[in-house]
Amino acid sequence: MVNTIAVIVAAGRGTRAGAGGPKQYRDLAGRAVIAWTAEAFLSHSDIDAVRVIIHRDDNEEYENAMGELLKHRKLLPPVTGGAERQDSVRLGIESLLEQKPSRVLVHDAARPFIDEKTIRRVINALDKNDGAIAALPVHDTIKRGTDLIETTIPRDSLWRAQTPQGFHFDKILSAHRAAAGKQLTDDAAVAEEAGLNVALVAGSPDNMKITQAEDFGMAEIILGRKEKPMEYRTGHGFDVHAFEDGDAVFICGIEIPHVKKLKGHSDADVGMHALTDAILGAIGEGDIGDHFPPSDPQWKGAPSHIFLEKARDLVKARSGKITHCDVTLMCEAPKIGPHRDRMRAALALILNISDARISVKATTTEQLGFTGRREGIAAMATATVAIPANES
Repeated sequence: MVNTIAVIVAAGRGTRAGAGGPKQYRDLAGRAVIAWTAEAFLSHSDIDAVRVIIHRDDNEEYENAMGELLKHRKLLPPVTGGAERQDSVRLGIESLLEQKPSRVLVHDAARPFIDEKTIRRVINALDKNDGAIAALPVHDTIKRGTDLIETTIPRDSLWRAQTPQGFHFDKILSAHRAAAGKQLTDDAAVAEEAGLNVALVAGSPDNMKITQAEDFGMAEIILGRKEKPMEYRTGHGFDVHAFEDGDAVFICGIEIPHVKKLKGHSDADVGMHALTDAILGAIGEGDIGDHFPPSDPQWKGAPSHIFLEKARDLVKARSGKITHCDVTLMCEAPKIGPHRDRMRAALALILNISDARISVKATTTEQLGFTGRREGIAAMATATVAIPANES
């Protein structure tokens, strides 16, 4: 029997966070906000499964943001939310009827710094209560008023509610169904409306909710404090492939119609090969030939994303992250400009980073050399990688 499932609410539009799309999918130190949030619950030993509630238009953004986490055994397929947060939570809880957990935790996707101890405190409090929420006591003096102060409110029993908010599954499901159509501000309010007792447990000051555009700056500061000290290393890669008879080339993961194709043991993706070598160089792991020898027949015709994924995984194995990539393609033809954004998106998907951290450029050699004679394509790449400072 499943004991505890976490429901992460990510169906909102986050308009108060300014331009850049829904805040849960924006970049935070190389990963989407929602990926940081989901990983906290997926990695927690007391959480048996995680369900994410997304907007009906966000399937592709969700998959891009989650990256490798999509393969996690605890992650359930996402479900679509409703018009309001309360509707989304109810739909998320109802989607768990097949699993029928004993307990359910509801958490905002925009709180990426939830910690293991706070999650455990909420779960443990459910042994004696219908519900429990993470919260912080109010220390500031609270005033009521508009332009002028009307009164000072005693703060002795005031708390700032956070998430996760945990409940016994059957009770919160009934409470949400009974509260349908009402405008209640959080799930604890739904539980209160149903007469359930809800405990307050210690939250964390770091468990902030990203709401305004300026909150991203504070989030970067918190993340930098939590992470190990990092150092940055740079690697360079260079690759060349000649043309041969064909009708398309593969460059940076994109197929481009052309009067020739590139010759190589694999699919000859010159851009990916250069970038793979750049990443391997940044972490001192040799080059493509060391990991995928061209003499080995199993790599004949292999798609080059396999090589780039290997480099990505080697960085991850060292607790590192790829922070920026720059690829320069040198050729007279085909034209790269019309395909550049698709190339950036393809590379970003493989590397699990924002396409804002990837540059793809093109230049000619003014008809000089083999590229000028249209005999082939050359590529240069630079990759910046952050790894723990104590890494050898």
